[in-house]
Amino acid sequence: MAQIYASKTNEIQKYETEHENEVRHLAGECMVLLENDGVLPFSDKIKKIALYGTGARHTVKGGTGSGDVNVRKTVSIARGLEEAGFEIVTEDWLDRYDRDLEEAQKTYLKKLKDMSDETGEPSVILGFKHPFQEPEQPIVEETDIKEADAAIYVLARNSGEGKDRRAEKGDYYLSDRELQNIRFMTENYSNCVVLLNTGGVIDLTELRKISGVQAILLTGQTGNMGGHAVADVLMAKTVPSGKLTDTWARSYDDYPSSRTFSYRDDNLDDEYYSDGIYVGYRYFDTFGIMPLYCFGYGKGYTDFSLVTKEVTADEKLVKVEVEVTNIGKVYPGREVVQVYYSAPDGVMEKPTQELAGFAKTKLLMPGEKEVVTVTFATEDMASYDSYDAAWVMEEGEYTIRVGNSSRTTEVAAIIDLDETVQTVLLKNVMKDKEFVKEIHHMVPIFDLELDDTPFMRPILIYAENFKKKIMEYEVLRTTLEDKRPDEILTLEDVKKGAASLEELVAQLTVEEMADLCVGTERLEEGGNVIGSSSACVPGAAGDTTSALIEKRKIPNLILADGPAGLRLQTHFKTDKEGNKLPGGEQFGMEIAPFAKEQPEGAQDYYQYCTAIPIATTLAQSWDVDLIKRMGEIVGEEMEQFHIHLWLAPGMNIHRNPLCGRNFEYYSEDPLLTGLCAAAETKGVQSYKGHGTTIKHFAANNQEDNRMFTNAHISERALREIYLKGFEIVVKTAQPYAIMTSYNLINGTHAANHYDMLQNVARDEWGFEGFIMTDWYTSQDTTALGMVSESGKYSYSDGVQCIKAGNDLQMPGCRKNVEDIVDGVKNGRITKADLQRCAKHILGIALKTI
Repeated sequence: MAQIYASKTNEIQKYETEHENEVRHLAGECMVLLENDGVLPFSDKIKKIALYGTGARHTVKGGTGSGDVNVRKTVSIARGLEEAGFEIVTEDWLDRYDRDLEEAQKTYLKKLKDMSDETGEPSVILGFKHPFQEPEQPIVEETDIKEADAAIYVLARNSGEGKDRRAEKGDYYLSDRELQNIRFMTENYSNCVVLLNTGGVIDLTELRKISGVQAILLTGQTGNMGGHAVADVLMAKTVPSGKLTDTWARSYDDYPSSRTFSYRDDNLDDEYYSDGIYVGYRYFDTFGIMPLYCFGYGKGYTDFSLVTKEVTADEKLVKVEVEVTNIGKVYPGREVVQVYYSAPDGVMEKPTQELAGFAKTKLLMPGEKEVVTVTFATEDMASYDSYDAAWVMEEGEYTIRVGNSSRTTEVAAIIDLDETVQTVLLKNVMKDKEFVKEIHHMVPIFDLELDDTPFMRPILIYAENFKKKIMEYEVLRTTLEDKRPDEILTLEDVKKGAASLEELVAQLTVEEMADLCVGTERLEEGGNVIGSSSACVPGAAGDTTSALIEKRKIPNLILADGPAGLRLQTHFKTDKEGNKLPGGEQFGMEIAPFAKEQPEGAQDYYQYCTAIPIATTLAQSWDVDLIKRMGEIVGEEMEQFHIHLWLAPGMNIHRNPLCGRNFEYYSEDPLLTGLCAAAETKGVQSYKGHGTTIKHFAANNQEDNRMFTNAHISERALREIYLKGFEIVVKTAQPYAIMTSYNLINGTHAANHYDMLQNVARDEWGFEGFIMTDWYTSQDTTALGMVSESGKYSYSDGVQCIKAGNDLQMPGCRKNVEDIVDGVKNGRITKADLQRCAKHILGIALKTI
C-alpha cells in the first residue's frame, strides 16, 4: 500500500490562501508599464469599464505543456476587476466570445481524438504538435458600446513546448480583428488601456500607431491570482516596477536570427548560431539598431533620479554606489539600478556593453532617497578567447555605465588595465566539425553618447595583481572495490556515519546501479505517457526506483514539473488498499473522467498547488529577493506533497522571440538569467531535502523538431551566452540536479556530451548534484509519434549517457536498464562509469533522509 500525502478534504487549506495572497501582492511588481499618458492608475471616478479581448475572462496564467500548473481556480482579469468593485458593462460581447471558445475547444479535442485513433499517437503528444488556436474574436459593434468611464482591451497569447511560435498575425503580430476592435474601442471611449497578457515578445508597431491607446501595461502571465494582481496595479494598490528582460524590436527582421530561426529557413535539422555573442541588446546596441523598447526598460507611476556617488575598483572587485531619489509628488515606487560595462576592443571584438549587475530599491515615497550598492567581480569583465582556451581581460579602458535601462546609461567610471591578462586557463570543449560563420563588427557603431563623456581620472588596475586559475580535468575513473563484503551496507549507514558513500556504491551490483540510474516509468507495461510516476504523488512527472528501499534503504525520489509551480493531479481516487484508481489525470484541456461505479471504500484525495508567475514575468521584477520568496513558496508545497525535485527553473536564453518555451525562461541576458535562477533555487532549497533541477542544459532554443535539431554554436558564444547562466547557478546555489536538453550541440546530443557534462559542469564549475535527461531522450519514441521528420539525426544513446556523466535517464524504460547492463558486459562503458553516476544520485538521495 502506497503512502499518500494528499489531503482527503476538498476544503481550501491555509497554505493555499497564504500563498495565493502573497503571489497576488508580489506579482504586481513584475508588471512592466510600457506606455502611460496619465490614465493609470485609475482615479476614483472610474467605476464602469468596457472590457474586451480574449484574455478578459480567459486570462492566461502561464504557458502550456509541462510548464502548466493544475490549480483549484484561476482569477481572470474580468473577475479581478469585478471583485475590486468595477462594473463590467460589456457582458454581451464577452458572452459571445465564451460561446465561440467553448465550441472551438470541443472541436479541437474531437480532432485530437480522431487523429489519435487514426495514427495511434497519444493525444497528449499530438497536442504538442498541434496546439489549440483560439477562435477569432467577435467584432466589436455599435451595439457593444456601452456607457463606461474607461475601456480595457486584454490582448492574450499562449505558447508551449513542442511547437515554436509563428511570425504571423494572431501570434507574433496582432491580428486584423484585434487591431480593428482596439481602434473601434478608442474611437468610442476615453481612458483606453491595453493589457498584454503574454508570455513573450509581440510586435506592437501597429498598436503604437493607434492614438487613442493611452496606456500599455505588460501584465505578463502572473499565475492563478493574475486578475487580482492586475486590478491592484490599475488601482495603485500595488505599483508596477518591472523592467523588460528582452529587447522588443520595431521589426521582427531586426533580430539577427530572424531569417534562419527554426522553421523560417525550412531547415529544422541544423540551426546555425550566426549571431554568435550578439544576442538581444548586445546586438541592438553594437550594430546601431533602435529597438521599440530596450532591454531593462519600464515606466512606473513616479519618476526617479539616479546619481552615482562612488565607484571603487581593484583587481578583485568593482563596487558602485548610486543614490536613487523618488522625484515624483504623488506615488511611491521602486527603481532598478542597472550597471553595465564596456570592454575595450582588442584582439577580440566586444559588444558595446554588457550587464554587470543590478539592484532594486525599497519602496520609496515621494522625496525619499536610498543609496544602493552594486558589486561584481572584476574578472567578470573578461571575454573568452577560444584560441588560447582562456578567459581574458584585454588591456585598455573598461567603461562602467549606470542607468535604469540599457539605453539610458551614463558613464560612472573608467577602469584602466595596464596589460592583457588571462584570468582562467581552460581547455577547448564542444568543438563543431562545421564552421559557423558569425556576424562581426569592425568598429563600434552605436557609442551610447560616449563622445559626451566628461573627463574622468581612470581607476588603474594591474595585470600582475590578478591570480590566474588553471583548471584541472578528470583523467581516469577508477573502479570502487568492495572492502566490506560480509556486510550489507545501506544509505542509512552512510547517514549515520557508519559507512562512506563510496563504500556503499562499491557494494552495489551492476543490475542495482542500472535500476538506480533509470526512472521507473514502463510504457511497455501499461504506463501513461506523462504523470504516471508515483503511486504516492499522482501527476508527478517521474520517480527513481523503489527496488532498493528494502535492501539498501535507498528512497525513491519523486520529481514534479515546473517552472511556474508544481504540476500535480488535483483530484484522484484510491481503493481501500490505497491503490490509485483510473481517472482525474490532467494534461492541458483534457481531464480523464472517473468511472461512474467506484469500488466500496474508495477514497478521494486532493492536491492543490499555487501557480506563480512564469519565469519571464518573474525576472521582470529584477528583484532576487522576490524571486527567492517565490522559490520558498514552491519549496513549502514540495514539502507538503513530498516532492524531492522540482523540474525547474528553466533558464535557456531568449535568443529569438519565437521560441515556444521562452515563457519558461527568464531573459535574453545570461547574467540576469543566472541570478534569477540562483535566487529561486536558494528559495526552494531552504527546505531540507527538496531541490531544483536547472534546465535545459544547454541551447534549448528551438521547439520544432526539438529532439533532433543540431545547434551549431561557437565555443565563445557557448561560454559567454548559453552556458554562463548555468555556471552562475551552479557556483552560487548548487542545485540538486541539472536536466540536459533534447537537442544536439555541435553534432553530439546534449545528453551524451562528455565535454559539457563532465569537463564543464563538474570539472570547471564544481557541480555536486546529479544530471538527468529530459523525458524520453534516450529511448525510441516512434510509438509516441516523436520522430525526426528527415531522419538526419537519431536518438540520444542511453549507454553513452552513462559514459558522459548523465546519471539518470528519465522517465525510464526496461530497455534502458538492459542496455546499461549489457554496456558494462561488452565494454562500451566501465563499472567505474556506472558507479560514478550512482554515487551522484545517492549523494542527493542522502539529503532527503
